[in-house]
Amino acid sequence: MAYGRAERVRVPVGDDAARWTTRGKCLRVLVVVHNVTAATRLLDVLPLFDDDWRVQLLVTCTGSSAFAAGTAELLADTGVPVMPYEQATETEVDLIISASFGGQLDFFSGQLAILSHGVGYTKRLATPDTGSGSGAVPVFGLAPEWLLSRGVPVADALVLSHPEQYERLRIACPEAAPTAVLAGDPCFDRMLAARPYRERFRRALGVRPGQRLVLLNSTWNSDSLVGDSEEGGGDVIAALLDRVATEFPVDEYRFAAILHPNVWQGHGPGQIRSWLDRARRGGLALIDPLKGWRQALLAADAVIGDHGSVTYYAAALGTPVLLGAAPLDALDPDAPISAFMREAPQLNPEASLSAQIERLIARHRPLPGPAEFTTSVPGESAERLRRLFYSMMGAPEPARPASLKPLTLPDYEAGTVTVPLRVLSQVRGPGEIAVSRWAGPPPWTSADSGGDGDDDGYGYGEMHVAVHEDTRDVDQLDLADVIFRDGAPDDPRFGSPSIWTAEVLRRYQCCSLAAYVTGPSACVVRMRGEEPLRVVAAPATSTEGVRGVDPAVYASALYAWLATSDHDVGAPDKRLARAVADGLSVRTGARLHHVRIEPLAPPG
Repeated sequence: MAYGRAERVRVPVGDDAARWTTRGKCLRVLVVVHNVTAATRLLDVLPLFDDDWRVQLLVTCTGSSAFAAGTAELLADTGVPVMPYEQATETEVDLIISASFGGQLDFFSGQLAILSHGVGYTKRLATPDTGSGSGAVPVFGLAPEWLLSRGVPVADALVLSHPEQYERLRIACPEAAPTAVLAGDPCFDRMLAARPYRERFRRALGVRPGQRLVLLNSTWNSDSLVGDSEEGGGDVIAALLDRVATEFPVDEYRFAAILHPNVWQGHGPGQIRSWLDRARRGGLALIDPLKGWRQALLAADAVIGDHGSVTYYAAALGTPVLLGAAPLDALDPDAPISAFMREAPQLNPEASLSAQIERLIARHRPLPGPAEFTTSVPGESAERLRRLFYSMMGAPEPARPASLKPLTLPDYEAGTVTVPLRVLSQVRGPGEIAVSRWAGPPPWTSADSGGDGDDDGYGYGEMHVAVHEDTRDVDQLDLADVIFRDGAPDDPRFGSPSIWTAEVLRRYQCCSLAAYVTGPSACVVRMRGEEPLRVVAAPATSTEGVRGVDPAVYASALYAWLATSDHDVGAPDKRLARAVADGLSVRTGARLHHVRIEPLAPPG
């Protein structure tokens, strides 16, 4: 979008606006957006003007960012009048709010407040006029190259979240120090306020009781976790994703990825989804960079991150962090995040990733720096920012208390795994089966082995292959021992669970068991030559909310029980009757799930 040549706004501002405007005496607040990243912080603070009929919000984009994609759509979604940049610089406004120094902010007319769009000002970034030459790269937001225009501070108010930022500002650019205002961190305050809803956020992400949620978090640039710079350690993310598939049983771990908006917009959302296609089919949740990352951060048990703000926010929340990339030369050496990067545990690419994550969680003791330096006034940003904004406009604040919007509950994401699953089963005793499912070859097997375990904690057992009907690896359906799918029991496209299971067994001659998952705690299964059965979590399991484990695990457990070579558990023709009479106990990791197996009730 060519912001400078866009159609000019006629209402509520413009040459003849007085003729058409319904409320013409409003204070004008102009929100200046550099790109999608900066817009996220601005969207945090816009609700501070809610319910005030005296204020008219306006939005413009500087058009100066290399990451312009997605910005026009985001501005349109605000529902606020969007002015072309040229018109915005010509329009008298009472207050200008920006979350970046990009663009010629000194061209605007009005009091200018600038907020950080991350954890303070921590990174080095060359200005557009200095490029990336051999000289010292200034710290974005704290150096004269960014803060001054013709020797005068660009901002009337530079919002800081902690006094340590003021000390660095005072040393780096004393001319701008008088503009500093301590007003906290609205982004972090929203996370702090949402902490009581952690379990809801976990359930929304499809995290089941007993599962651990591990986030892969990356900022942008070639030396980030998803970058491919040799200086940054090479292609870290590709190796990580391979290891996630082979080292972590899908029923014990849930993985999600939070990528910086500049990664999304720079390479394109479609390209990001393409790069992560197999990982997503293996159960990886790809988090919306605007709406869902804070909720995912609150839900996480551990984070594998880099030098970006989200990693630091995770540490400030007390979440265990493992650094997969930590380029110190990209940071202000005096910023607290640099000290954190030197002290936090580092990923060892040669060692077991699962062992590192387990050790990280078990031994975690939060470093004090992130919680201390993210904000010195937790919970106070709404009050302080609104006071600042209205004082800059010379207007009294509304009488009601200032508040930020609560984080929304994300849509439910089931985390269905559609890559072929290698399933290790072990009969532990009468009616008890341990099941571990893997989205790749388990670490103690090769892709072609049929598999014995070793002494890594999973022991010995028998392997089978379970495949979701919607798999992209369609050739594996002809080789699957178990084929499953999920859906509503009355979905007319499949006829019924009974009809679907019969069709699958007719179509795939190597398949011994078909399972239709009908809900969070139940599935309908059919063995070859048998009538369909209903497998459901027993009431004791439902004390954790019937979401104890993916019911497709029950199907694999039943298959293992019927196919076991252990003759001590009874003759094969008696095992099914025994399972129907007594049920099964299914173990995933350290958790035991009791299930009932019963004849499928005829249609009503």
